[in-house]
Amino acid sequence: MALASLKDLFLNELRDVYNAEHQLLAALPKMAESAKSPALRAAFIKHHAETEIQAQRLEDIFGSLGEQPGGKRCPGMEGIVEEGKEIMQESGEEPVLDAALIAAAQKVEHYEIAAYGCLRTYASLLGEREIAKLLDLTLAEEEATDKALNALAEDGINEAALAAGASEEQG
Repeated sequence: MALASLKDLFLNELRDVYNAEHQLLAALPKMAESAKSPALRAAFIKHHAETEIQAQRLEDIFGSLGEQPGGKRCPGMEGIVEEGKEIMQESGEEPVLDAALIAAAQKVEHYEIAAYGCLRTYASLLGEREIAKLLDLTLAEEEATDKALNALAEDGINEAALAAGASEEQG
């Protein structure tokens, strides 16, 4: 697809994030299964359900534009998901592995926050106010997920990882 206009760029980026969301839908159940912390597992399960809604929201946006959602692969999310897979294959102390899963998940969230922020801006500039509102809703959800992951890390998982590493070093 040639990027001859802002609308072309908008559609290209919408397709990119649509593929990213579908990659995430496949990865989140595996991340939940790998999480040792019940709170972290619950956060991944909750975000999976939210991601399903976000993917449907994107399909609705494509429908309102008279466009099809598929046709683009998101290599950015592919790389981030691959990093997460590597973490899930590691062995080690459970709190350290959970801290690593949080870091991987926050990379995903930051990628999505950047993508949805741009998309919302493009939609606004193109006069697509209703679409901009939908994208802003998704952006707010991604920001809330990032904050929730950060809270899990700060409310004990990172401290437990630190303690696990200290006992490992002393042993």
